[in-house]
Amino acid sequence: MSRSRGEAPLPPCYAMVHQGLEPVAAEEIEHDLDGEVKRVGRGVVVFRVKNIDESLLQLRTTEDVFLYAWGTDQLTHRAEDLDKIERWTARDADWGRLLQLHHAIRPKPKGRPTYRLVTQMEGQHGYLRRDARYALAKGMAGKLPASWKPAEEHAAVEIWLTIDGATAVCGLRLSDRTMRHRTYKLEHRPASLRPTLAAAMVRLAEIKPSHVVLDPMCGAGTLLAEHLALMRAGRASFPPALGGDVDAGAVRAASVNLRRLAPVALTRWDAARLPLASRTVDRIVSNPPFGKQLGEPEEIGPLYGRMLREYDRVLKPGGRAVLLVGDPAKLRAAAHAVGWKSPRQVTVRILGQAATITVWRKE
Repeated sequence: MSRSRGEAPLPPCYAMVHQGLEPVAAEEIEHDLDGEVKRVGRGVVVFRVKNIDESLLQLRTTEDVFLYAWGTDQLTHRAEDLDKIERWTARDADWGRLLQLHHAIRPKPKGRPTYRLVTQMEGQHGYLRRDARYALAKGMAGKLPASWKPAEEHAAVEIWLTIDGATAVCGLRLSDRTMRHRTYKLEHRPASLRPTLAAAMVRLAEIKPSHVVLDPMCGAGTLLAEHLALMRAGRASFPPALGGDVDAGAVRAASVNLRRLAPVALTRWDAARLPLASRTVDRIVSNPPFGKQLGEPEEIGPLYGRMLREYDRVLKPGGRAVLLVGDPAKLRAAAHAVGWKSPRQVTVRILGQAATITVWRKE
């Protein structure tokens, strides 16, 4: 929704982001939405855009997008925060305006609309999450039509309060579960990659429409799916993507997940012995085993060595590889052995474990 003359300024928005991906999400907001990033915190990016419309729901490196109601970094961790939460919710947000903008993107359903209050909390506080939710509910008293009824899930309107240490942010959710889970992901595999992480890796690969893209350990096909979705969004014609896995079940799962997006050449293969000609690939994006859920820790170093020698063979000079690993030191040793340079690394956490998105350039 664009702002007409004399209308109140548009409120800020904020995105909830997988921890570690905040800089990548901020870059996507600035590049794709021409947005102005106002603040980047742990798991949160606050920004302004010229228009609040469906384009916000096309972001791919964010878990959820909200209209900003209020926020603070001055919580005391004591029970007095509850009075502030109630007061800020009641007085600092123009809920009528926020609902108007929400309905322009997500029209009200037929019948009596439903609403849901969601509270998330991390860190040590002198109150419980249910206490924060009660304070939020008290602040929302009279802000929604009396005919609306509460719901535990699939509500038409969701108001979220997220507390992390001394920081809190409250807003009206614009996205739904498909932003983080995607509709294409019908089949899952062990250690399957989170779509927003895959989207961040694809963006870091800086793929152009003419590039041949390869995922040598494709698993359920999430990285290739994010590449194809990005190309489709840009309405670009592009060469077929290439993917494969040593596990026949993974190749079948990837085939199911990718069939509605675009043609992909999927093959069962050994990533250390690829049936591809030398110097034929522009970009490699991949999530090799961490040596935890799949494989053993002592196998990872030798695997990286074999893997990168083969990746170097098929990658064109000047090509780029983006790899997500749990042991960046071992990968770094293998990359240096083939002469690759790393312009960037992004540290993330996956299921409580530290991991690194590593970006490499073949000289």
